[in-house]
Amino acid sequence: MNKNDTLDIKHVFSVINEDTEFFPLLSSQDEEEMTKADIPEILPILPLRNTVLFPGVVIPITVGRDKSIKLVKEAYKGDRTIGVVSQKDMDIEEPTVEQLHKIGTAANIIKILQMPDGNTTVIIQGKQRFKITEMIAEDPYLKAKVERVAEDKPKVSSREFKALISSIKEMALQIIQLSPHLPSEAGMAIKNIESPTFLVNFISSNMSLEINQKQQLLETKDFVKRAKILLEHLTTEIQMLELKNQIQNKVRVDLDKQQRDYFLNQQLKTIQEELGGNTPDLEMEELENRAKVKKWSAEVQKHFDKELEKLGRINPAAADYSVQINYLELLLDLPWGEYTKDNFDLNRAIKVLDKDHYGLEKVKQRIIEYLAVLKLKNDMKAPILCLVGPPGVGKTSLGKSIAKALGRKYTRMALGGIRDEAEIRGHRKTYIGAMPGRIIQSLNKAGTSNPVFVLDEVDKLGADFKGDPSSALLEVLDPEQNTNFYDHYVEMEYDLSKVMFIATANSLNGIQPALLDRMEIIEVNGYTIEEKIEIAKKHLLPKQLQQHGLTKKDVSLTNKVIEKIIEEYTRESGVRGLEKKIGSIVRGVATRIVMEKEYNPKISTQVTEEILGAPMFDKDLYEDNEIAGVVTGLAWTAVGGDILFIESSLSPGKGKLHLTGNLGDVMKESAAIAMAYLRSHAEEFGIDYHVFDNWDVNIHVPAGATPKDGPSAGITMLTALTSLFTQRKVKEKLAMTGEITLRGRVLPVGGIQEKILAAKRANIKDILLCKANEKDILEIKEDYIKDLKFHYVTKMSEVIDIALLKQTVKYPKDLSRTD
Repeated sequence: MNKNDTLDIKHVFSVINEDTEFFPLLSSQDEEEMTKADIPEILPILPLRNTVLFPGVVIPITVGRDKSIKLVKEAYKGDRTIGVVSQKDMDIEEPTVEQLHKIGTAANIIKILQMPDGNTTVIIQGKQRFKITEMIAEDPYLKAKVERVAEDKPKVSSREFKALISSIKEMALQIIQLSPHLPSEAGMAIKNIESPTFLVNFISSNMSLEINQKQQLLETKDFVKRAKILLEHLTTEIQMLELKNQIQNKVRVDLDKQQRDYFLNQQLKTIQEELGGNTPDLEMEELENRAKVKKWSAEVQKHFDKELEKLGRINPAAADYSVQINYLELLLDLPWGEYTKDNFDLNRAIKVLDKDHYGLEKVKQRIIEYLAVLKLKNDMKAPILCLVGPPGVGKTSLGKSIAKALGRKYTRMALGGIRDEAEIRGHRKTYIGAMPGRIIQSLNKAGTSNPVFVLDEVDKLGADFKGDPSSALLEVLDPEQNTNFYDHYVEMEYDLSKVMFIATANSLNGIQPALLDRMEIIEVNGYTIEEKIEIAKKHLLPKQLQQHGLTKKDVSLTNKVIEKIIEEYTRESGVRGLEKKIGSIVRGVATRIVMEKEYNPKISTQVTEEILGAPMFDKDLYEDNEIAGVVTGLAWTAVGGDILFIESSLSPGKGKLHLTGNLGDVMKESAAIAMAYLRSHAEEFGIDYHVFDNWDVNIHVPAGATPKDGPSAGITMLTALTSLFTQRKVKEKLAMTGEITLRGRVLPVGGIQEKILAAKRANIKDILLCKANEKDILEIKEDYIKDLKFHYVTKMSEVIDIALLKQTVKYPKDLSRTD
């Protein structure tokens, strides 16, 4: 049963038949009689939920509460008079007196109707206002003592009152005309109402106002004030209706245009079908069929269905149609849940890595360990590998070899120069020309969700006003987060946890610390000359022969020729430049073959110079130790190790220190520290401290056009200055590297392997290092350092003892002279 006491006038009058009594409008005489009539002192109270009864107005009410049904039936058998009061809160099922308004309307029950659906409908007519003074009973229904509320009558003859009533009537009629759902009979009823009081009550009762607004009208004793409040509501209602009609007229015009477009599109579709073209319906059907075979989750399927449904609502001639088609095709093209099967035969993986890359034993070992853990755990929640090293050492090609060893697809993304975060996360598809980020594009290209993904040159990422791409990569490279990678274009989370990410970089300096923390760094150092020779014979030469259409019989390079190319035509840690030079030689041979010139397939050094031209670099050679203040140092560069000569000289002056050779701040500080240490320990080295005030010192590092910086030349500078002020010889064929402190301690430095290989190329025999760098020497193959002798030190005094001989140079300078 319906538990509401509600107004349901349409339902009532649909069942009132010819035998039903006719309910006339209230005349002035009827109103006068009703006003003078007495109301009982005690009334049964009928609470109403969603309406307010006004005096003189007839309304039907559907009663559903048990108490309410009992009340109306008993009252109908008696004098038919009840008190009707509105509830303050419509949601309360059994209201108490506190939850009812105090002002209500005494009503007369005209008729009780039993409706076909089982509900009871009561037709009542309001009589007079009353106020509840005391509640005397709650069972079987509410009963209360009431007192009549008199109404302040207006002066009917006044012009202002007549204008007010006329305005109310006109506005009410105007509302009926603007509201298509209101019957025209309502207008006839309003025109026939004679009594101003009943007119105001009738319109107040039938207006679509909130319950509290109607209650306010009922409780207003001053009739003129009540009429003005009603006039304000009528004015607001007219304005709303006029605005609604304007909107509806505009929408109707838009709909007419849409209907016209729809009709034309239907004709166009029919023409396309006749011509055998692809209609929108066929496109949608094709998309649906493709979706049936996808291995995606229920969530993705739901999203796809929603977007496909949206496509069906878009006009095929609209620009958004092609945008939506492209989006749906991307969702279908992405390899949701598609994975290649991994081949975890580690012996095979070792063979593949050895075949593709000569040397790099430490790197290969770490990769094999990584694959072994992956096989045992069967997930990718491990640190992302980051291969760091100079250009041309094979970092990117290592990624290809790993993919080949595992049997996975390979994809690569070059990060150099990327400054827009949208390159990683994509653009929202609402933008013109939007597309997914390069992560999603690469997976789409690979065709699987578990490729080997190389992030090349991660240290070259930039940042500007468009965002910071390296920050966007944090989510990609974090195994705890990348299961739910969100691309702005796809608008769905994509699982990247099965992707094997391998980053490459030339240096760690440009990588954001938070990004660096998510990666495991593997250093890929430069190759020795011996390794380069083997790489050239096993990989570079066969590759160039194949690319230029020659065979092994056409070109043969000896170790001596390859070494000449390495030392005199390339200066690098990797082999990229070496490959180019070998390619030049192969092209030179190809030219001779095509021109039918005689040549010897076994290329000589003379022929090498004819093809490549004069040597580009001089071999780094040690210089003699006959001059005081010249010491050989070791340096690291982006293309490998190099030897570095520190030259120093004295000239009469006032003890000033001059530095030349394009030195950086750190290197200048090393020279200042060396000078300060030497001055404070002059007596220890047998130097007269007055000398420092009478001679100016100039320190120069050759190759002035090349910028140089770093602390590793510290011990070299101190040795050079000590040799200069003592005029002692430096030990023959000695090189050194290390940082110094004012206390005279020697600190370790980096790039040891590259520096050692440079020393070997320069025919150095003795190398002086910090004791803490001994571990770096142990990691180098014994074959590469078997002819070298290493001296490990912790103090500067030990450096001087080893580096300087007791004898002076051939032509020592007399430092006692001050002129």
